[in-house]
Amino acid sequence: MEMNLRKGICAAGNLLVDVTYPIERWPRQSELTTITEGITRSIGGAVCNVITDLAKLDPELPLETLGVIGEDPDGEFILEQLGVHKNVDISLLKRKGKTSFTAVMSDNNTKKRTFFQYRGANALFDESCVDWDQMRCELLHVGYILLLDALDQKDAEYGTKMARLLAEAKRHGIKTSIDVVSESGDRFKTLVPPALKYTDYCVINELEAQQITGVLLRDEEERLYTEHMEEALRKMKELGVSVWAVIHCPEGGYGLDEKGNFVCLDSLSLPKGYIKGTVGAGDAFCAGVLYGAQKQWSLEESIRLGVCTAATSLSDPGATEGVGSLEDVMKLEGYYRI
Repeated sequence: MEMNLRKGICAAGNLLVDVTYPIERWPRQSELTTITEGITRSIGGAVCNVITDLAKLDPELPLETLGVIGEDPDGEFILEQLGVHKNVDISLLKRKGKTSFTAVMSDNNTKKRTFFQYRGANALFDESCVDWDQMRCELLHVGYILLLDALDQKDAEYGTKMARLLAEAKRHGIKTSIDVVSESGDRFKTLVPPALKYTDYCVINELEAQQITGVLLRDEEERLYTEHMEEALRKMKELGVSVWAVIHCPEGGYGLDEKGNFVCLDSLSLPKGYIKGTVGAGDAFCAGVLYGAQKQWSLEESIRLGVCTAATSLSDPGATEGVGSLEDVMKLEGYYRI
């Protein structure tokens, strides 16, 4: 498809079913903890979360989904949930294997969550699943690096299969965006940098940015080093991010635009009891930033929307249920901005 005919956003990669279990506290090994009332089942992963949030922000924005789901009830559940939104094209999804799922343990006291994931069909997603001639988007968002087994493989020419996929997207006139998953270990150093060379927009959290760049952003006592943010963002740019490098964390959003301008915006001051869950907040922030990018907003405006979208996500235990229309989301700026 010609570049000037492309429009909208495609999210590719992880699609899964999230089952969230509220727990009284996080147990030590071999200890028992109680699962409380409020177990929820919803769709999740980068594709489902980002696309659903975008569809709710703007029901007129052309959206596409790309990935692999299983030939099973969980796969049908994903199709049903995405199909609710009339501006979401699900025709590019492939079906094989068993649908991926995640058991999410959400601590009622700290509001932090821990994920146990079954890879399933997500591990089968590779470039053979992509029909470039059928894609109509102008921006391709792929997530998550480190959770897409076939694309996390080495490639002799590009470094990784993910990097090859992103390079091919750019050859077709499609702008690229990536997200990664928080994971300890050395895989960041081998799997993420090759992809950054073919990335226009990179939206990640502070722990992921710290692993990629080696810049200390949060220590073991949970202190955030905001004074190091610009250094980390510039290193992301040096690694290849060509347009926007963005870091988000509970305290706010930070970014470096295409001209090298640094942007910093604090999170909203939410009232006590507002936060019902944190699942999907990072994807909600990402959706807001990508919406702004697609609409050619400034980075500051886009991060502002990201902060507000993430805040609405926190109002519900589910990953996307709290997000509303663009107008409703931006109202939070007036309610809770100090």
